[in-house]
Amino acid sequence: MKFAVINFPGSNCDMDLYYAIRDGIKEEVELVDYRKTSLEGFDGVLIPGGFSYGDYLRSGAIAVHAPIVKEIIRFANEGKVVFGVCNGFQILTELGLLPGALIKNEQGRFICETVALKVINDQTPFTNLYQAGKKIRIPVAHGEGRYYCDEATLKELKENNQIAFQYGDNVNGSVDQIAGVLNKQKNVLGMMPHPERAIEKILGSDDGLKLFQSIINYQVKVNN
Repeated sequence: MKFAVINFPGSNCDMDLYYAIRDGIKEEVELVDYRKTSLEGFDGVLIPGGFSYGDYLRSGAIAVHAPIVKEIIRFANEGKVVFGVCNGFQILTELGLLPGALIKNEQGRFICETVALKVINDQTPFTNLYQAGKKIRIPVAHGEGRYYCDEATLKELKENNQIAFQYGDNVNGSVDQIAGVLNKQKNVLGMMPHPERAIEKILGSDDGLKLFQSIINYQVKVNN
């Protein structure tokens, strides 16, 4: 399986994703510049964290006008795997590929710590090697990671099993303590915590590794 890690100006977690794929699950991966206009030959798209375009205007708001974005949308619409973490999650909501929005943390400050997450849906391309209800430990690092949606959207998220992860505690004031959401087709996932920073025990946790292994497991089943 070949992954594309999209590099926007201001991305600073692109290499974390790159090494998670290359060294963590030992699959092929390539950094793809935001000015490219094709994702042909790739099987999965990963959008990293950081501060695309300096987070000017609003996190992710400028990145959605980059040339590569049309290909990301095509990828998602074709049912291929698209994963956005932190700023990548913000970009996916700005694109309308995921519902809701990310706003400033309730505390009004940047949060950088390892937190407890609860796996909600284990029947997706990203979570099939986890167990629903299991608690995992994944780092967060964000200032605008508070997930927001209205009551109607929250109801829809629950009815369609689109909530992938919830925080164990009220980390940032997110609605229903949501840490990660899926699109209706379940091939697009956005989450604020960084699983790519939790792929080896020496880093404090390897609970993030199963997310990437789940993608491979899903792809094998699809191809067979």
